[in-house]
Amino acid sequence: MKEKNNRGKFASKIGVILASAGSAVGLGNIWRFPTETGENGGAAFILLYICCILLLGLPVMISEFLIGRRTHADASTAFELLAPKHKQWHWVGRLGVLSGIMIFSFYSVVAGWTVNYTVQAALNRFNQMVPTGEGNVYGAYFNSFVSDPIMPTLYLVLFILLTHFVVARGIEKGIERFSKLMMPTLFLLLLVLAGFALTMEGAAEGLNFLFRPDFSKIDSSVVLSAMGQAFFSLSIGLGCLCTYASYFRKEVNLVRTAGSVAMIDTLVAIISGLIIFPAVYSVAGMEPSEGPSLVFVALPNIFHIAFSKLPILAYALPFLFYFLLILASLTSTISMHELITAYFHEAHHLSRKKATYLVTGICLFLGVLCSLSLGVGSSYTIGGMTLFDLFDYLTAKWMLPLGGLFTVLFTGWYLDRKIVWEEITNYGTLRFYGFRIFMFILKFIAPLGIFLIFLDQVGVFRWF
Repeated sequence: MKEKNNRGKFASKIGVILASAGSAVGLGNIWRFPTETGENGGAAFILLYICCILLLGLPVMISEFLIGRRTHADASTAFELLAPKHKQWHWVGRLGVLSGIMIFSFYSVVAGWTVNYTVQAALNRFNQMVPTGEGNVYGAYFNSFVSDPIMPTLYLVLFILLTHFVVARGIEKGIERFSKLMMPTLFLLLLVLAGFALTMEGAAEGLNFLFRPDFSKIDSSVVLSAMGQAFFSLSIGLGCLCTYASYFRKEVNLVRTAGSVAMIDTLVAIISGLIIFPAVYSVAGMEPSEGPSLVFVALPNIFHIAFSKLPILAYALPFLFYFLLILASLTSTISMHELITAYFHEAHHLSRKKATYLVTGICLFLGVLCSLSLGVGSSYTIGGMTLFDLFDYLTAKWMLPLGGLFTVLFTGWYLDRKIVWEEITNYGTLRFYGFRIFMFILKFIAPLGIFLIFLDQVGVFRWF
């Protein structure tokens, strides 16, 4: 299949890995992973999560990689090129684009919160607050901020414009260059914060929770939670990795790249646990199962109490942590923006500049509506959900699992086995002894696992 000459490419192997890892690494690693780990028993959950990465995440990621590189096209056009006679498959790519628009819109709202918290930490506002014993002052601040009609919107706009700036610069000068800068910075911040967290009083107890498994806590619900976290942590089923792979050079080793991305993604998640759980266990009354409020309500209180005798650290650590969240959010939104931009650019023949501005405009409009739905627009609901919650619900529980399921079914059952072999082995120049095992997982294990996640997400198991 001929490659389009006007498309960009990643210039280096490290650029490929860091950009792809950046797409996977996001708030799901630093926010959702500790939450899921805390709510599902700690170390036993992590072991299940790693198994699910290997059995479920990698096959879907490799599928997206080979579809993208084979066609050198956006996620929607890729399915059209590989299934020209069966138009129903074309909707898999379009589903990913629609999911990307919705996720980028509401995800940027949360990313805007991280920008605000970084600014507040830089101004030392959190340490100037007078927390109650339960840290309610931070909860009151958070609720007041997210319901405000102006400030969250301004931070949302700032964040989306920052994403636009990177994507508008193109593949090599924009996405690759900034990934090379942001990902090492993100890792450095993670290691610095983990180092300080391990000096806290609750470090031993936090490490015990994180690394000593209690298999008695494993049940069907924990298994499904681990599968779901593996799926969403890698940012698969959306088409971002498929789009990035369309910019891969022909010599890129897809299996090794997928393994590197999965390893980086998992390391970020575990190091995030090294930051959060020692901190949680260092403050009386805090529990590892605090839930989503952990990052924006519990952690400011934890940092304030744990380092009250060390003013410099009490100031620096919250700032570094929330700046870390900005970087993690940005690497993900860049890939989502590129997914949608490539679609409008190639499938609808807009210039790349026009496509970039169109995507920014659409997501700004929807993002503002999502932000307002948490405050002045909270009375306007669809199915009892605000627009923010609706976008979250539809994408997380329906669209992403279905996108991942259709992707592995397409690769495992529809796509010519020869095409899969050629892409994975780079036309026979690379050895891949586990090809038959990979195809078995792709055809049977991965679809079954994703289908179970889907049933769990939509609440089928709770009906019995």
